[in-house]
Amino acid sequence: MKPTQTQLYLPISAFSANSLEKTSKGEMNGRAANRLAPCDRAFHDWYRFVLSFPPHLVSSYIEDFGLKESHLILDPFCGTGTTLVESKLHGIRAIGLEANIFSHFASSVKVDWDIDPDLLRKKALHIANSTLELLKAQGIDDNGLLKGNLKEVPLKTLDPEAAGLLLSKSISPLPLHKTLVLLDSLKEHKEQAYYRHALLALANALVFRISNLHFGPEVGVGKPKMDVPVVASWLHEVDRITNDLQLVQGRSYPNAKVYLGDARDVSSLIEPNSVDAVITSPPYPNEKDYTRTTRLESVVLGFIRNKGELKEMKKNFIRSNTRGVYKGDEDDKYVEDHKEIQKIAESIEKRRKELGKNSGFERLYGRVTKLYFGGMSRHLAELRSVLRPGAQLAYVVGDQASYLRIMIRTGRLLADIAEALGYQLMRIDLFRTRYATATREQLREEVIVLRWPGKKR
Repeated sequence: MKPTQTQLYLPISAFSANSLEKTSKGEMNGRAANRLAPCDRAFHDWYRFVLSFPPHLVSSYIEDFGLKESHLILDPFCGTGTTLVESKLHGIRAIGLEANIFSHFASSVKVDWDIDPDLLRKKALHIANSTLELLKAQGIDDNGLLKGNLKEVPLKTLDPEAAGLLLSKSISPLPLHKTLVLLDSLKEHKEQAYYRHALLALANALVFRISNLHFGPEVGVGKPKMDVPVVASWLHEVDRITNDLQLVQGRSYPNAKVYLGDARDVSSLIEPNSVDAVITSPPYPNEKDYTRTTRLESVVLGFIRNKGELKEMKKNFIRSNTRGVYKGDEDDKYVEDHKEIQKIAESIEKRRKELGKNSGFERLYGRVTKLYFGGMSRHLAELRSVLRPGAQLAYVVGDQASYLRIMIRTGRLLADIAEALGYQLMRIDLFRTRYATATREQLREEVIVLRWPGKKR
């Protein structure tokens, strides 16, 4: 059965690309425009990066670009798969590229709808019961009501090197112990098709129900949860996944591929002259270390075990913050001739000296700005070889003032870089505005709409 637009969600015509500039200021301000609508929750909320752009925005550009089943959509910064899921729901083939190992895992699971939901639910109940028995034998009742003396229970912990990667007190000892016991039970099914979905369910439960983390939108640590039901929290997430999978049973949807890789090297992974559209949201130039948002699940579930692995992963990222800058980085050479970017970097450095900001990270503010735009220039240059003539592109980006309140008009600068590389700038749509406490003004979050004419490189 061929999927239709109304099978799983309602059309979001109010958010069409053509109407974004016409939307009232009140509707665009703050988080409302970025919120996940109830009709969009299927598949998307299996696991969702807190800063993800919303499905309705992707849907609006699929409609605006006139994309059909015969087309191929690419998201070179696919994060947790919003563009991929939405493309699949529209019956359109999609490819994603993601450098964060856990986000890559999450997005690849979210577009895998071929497993048997009844088998997943059955096996999850079996795993849950065996885990509860193990905990009971240790004198632990997984009801979230801490009783007795924990000193008598030998609690499981992480390897010290792995534990050192976590935000302090991001998870309490007993919930961590119970999570690791459940994880051990789950790993006995590692070779089964349903394992990855069950593991993603644990990741979502870990972040939003079991841990002490809170998001606002920065990741932080809230009031400690000394105990919390772990197995029941996991089963709740499994149940949501199985319910969504049942919605698509017996229906035919196109495959979506997800590659683990660097968006600056896209031509090594994607076939030449194959992509009809790009809908994506790259990182913004600011001090957000995006690995912190996925750190807990990446470490507890074994995707990252030490600082070396974390560093190797970060090397495949666009340099958008100073904690991801390394000695051998040289992407800044790609914007050496861009006068405005050079001027912004100089202004940041001048302001730093005026304010007497001399920490190692603060000294990198000007350099990381050039590295960011240089990396994006590399990406856009590499991308040209995989685009078909007439390919349409939508890049969601935001203005920033993170570096000592020097304004960085990200969208305008990226549009300028793209035009210099041969892209046509079609328009810049305003997606929303958000209030910046540092500058006390509204910052624009925009969609840069480009077209690749197919000129020779």
